[in-house]
Amino acid sequence: MELDDAYANAAYIPDAGAYPPRWTAEAAAFRDALGPRAELDLPYGSDARERFDLFRPEGPVKGCVIFVHGGYWKAFDKSTWSHLAAGPLARGWAVAMPSYTLCPEARISAITGQIAAEVAAVAGMTAGPLVLTGHSAGGHLVARMLAPGVLSDAVAARIARVVPISPLSDLEPLLRTSMNEVLRLDPEEARSESPVHQPAPTVPVTVWVGADERPAFLDQADWLARAWGVPCEVVPGRHHFDVIDALADARSDLVALLAG
Repeated sequence: MELDDAYANAAYIPDAGAYPPRWTAEAAAFRDALGPRAELDLPYGSDARERFDLFRPEGPVKGCVIFVHGGYWKAFDKSTWSHLAAGPLARGWAVAMPSYTLCPEARISAITGQIAAEVAAVAGMTAGPLVLTGHSAGGHLVARMLAPGVLSDAVAARIARVVPISPLSDLEPLLRTSMNEVLRLDPEEARSESPVHQPAPTVPVTVWVGADERPAFLDQADWLARAWGVPCEVVPGRHHFDVIDALADARSDLVALLAG
């Protein structure tokens, strides 16, 4: 369809097929190395995919970073990304990573509700501030948490910062892609689920995106930053698949923003 190429990432990333198996292997090794500090498959609902992993740091806990994975709401689960918890953990933050029901089994609006339930569950299990971040579709989902009424007042008051990474902030262009056969967006849901149409939040937000990403993703990041009046950090030399690598590095600017 008209915008299929605009939202195709892998076709423009060298050796793109090597990334998912590498992520999966690194994530499994990370969980194994963490031992009992990795609490796995904690439920936040009754669906089989309503589960999250919670990684705890050594020593006192400053708060919890919640990372929501991407995959256009139709691919992956929490088990692929565990290694990205390394950066915040080294800075004394717990890290929670949820799975969620994928499209087409769930609509995007239902997935938003699932992530809200997961954030509430994490809030009940951890102390201190909550920092939300997510990549691509996950960036959309953490941005949706700032819409009025999505989280309870008590949970919303715990949110200290939100960093959407390469987020999908306006879903209406996706109506003109063939992936919508799986996403099942209609014009009403595409608009209501688009963070660009939400009120500007009072919580600090920084949008993060790689300079070498597809123009559509640079636009999506810019649209959100402009709609909300928040900073947009464009990271040189990073594309859609490696822009998240910095999460594993405690010394990176991204981790400093999240957990500094």
